[in-house]
Amino acid sequence: MADIGAGIGADMRADMGLFQEAVASWAAGGPGDPARELAARLPVRTAVLLEGPSDAAAVGALAARRDRNLAAEGICVLSMGGAMSVGRFAHLLGPTGLGLRLTGLCDEAERGYYARGLERARATQDGFFVCEADLEDELIRALGVPRVKELVRAEGDLRALETFLRQPAQQSRTAQQQLRRFLGTKKGRKIHYGRVLVEALDPDRAPAPLDDLLTSL
Repeated sequence: MADIGAGIGADMRADMGLFQEAVASWAAGGPGDPARELAARLPVRTAVLLEGPSDAAAVGALAARRDRNLAAEGICVLSMGGAMSVGRFAHLLGPTGLGLRLTGLCDEAERGYYARGLERARATQDGFFVCEADLEDELIRALGVPRVKELVRAEGDLRALETFLRQPAQQSRTAQQQLRRFLGTKKGRKIHYGRVLVEALDPDRAPAPLDDLLTSL
């Protein structure tokens, strides 16, 4: 029975992956029929709108730590490619489109984009949780600078971090700001550490916006 359940879970993740791809194509100007057909076939009920893939990696990692299979629960996690895309995604997926419940994370600086985009799509802002700077900043504060540096060392990036910290532009920044900047200096690094930082958290120490999002799902 366990193998059957695992197979069903894998199938749901694969199907939800197809839905994610169909929605991304639709939002980029492609046809909407593939997303509509998948939404009708799958038990999808909620779309989690996130600015980028590093946020999606963190949400996925925390869900896994809490033994949640979001795809099997009908929850689709979407990376929108930037805050300015929220209106387009909300229009396609929310009350004016597929009728899914919308939720997600946003950065404090991008809150205006979300408010305007959701309002145009006739969607509520109640399900969106705000990070002070961004999710990486929230995770660094939750773990503390020393622990994050330990993780950077364990991931083999200590030399790169030390080189980065010697740059003149970093001298006026706090250690927390430096680490946040470092995570964005190489393609794929933010995605990788989105997972690594979440996996290093104590179970009860997830940053409030991320914890509140998972709890609401």
